[in-house]
Amino acid sequence: MTLTLEIARAMVRAILDTGAEAGMKPLSVCVVDAGGHPIAFERSDGASPMRFKVAYGKAHGAVMMGIGSRALYERAEAQPYFIQSMNALAGGALVPVPGGVLIRSNDRIIGAVGVTGDSSDNDEACAVAAIAAAGFDADTGANP
Repeated sequence: MTLTLEIARAMVRAILDTGAEAGMKPLSVCVVDAGGHPIAFERSDGASPMRFKVAYGKAHGAVMMGIGSRALYERAEAQPYFIQSMNALAGGALVPVPGGVLIRSNDRIIGAVGVTGDSSDNDEACAVAAIAAAGFDADTGANP
């Protein structure tokens, strides 16, 4: 399967709906392709304008490094200078906190979803659920 605009929009909608139904703070969602290019973005009413950069940074960083942003978070704790350097190379578009989830199809990375606005764990859970509902495998980078 491939990641299309229609699928990306459906994932965005599912995440925003899930967040609203659960009473989460306003969410922002960015879906990127395997090259880190945005396919779809939306932010809930009340979400701050900076949230695009955060959602994009979670998704972009995950896809460009090939690991979910939870793993990037763990790596940032263990090797802060490395992650700081990678963020500089990424032009600031690497946000190493949970909520950036890789989208896999047949074990191949085809994109990522970045969610921001509530707790990082809730952001990540929304992304995982939407990716699974779309028929793909979600990869948070968490150690099994």
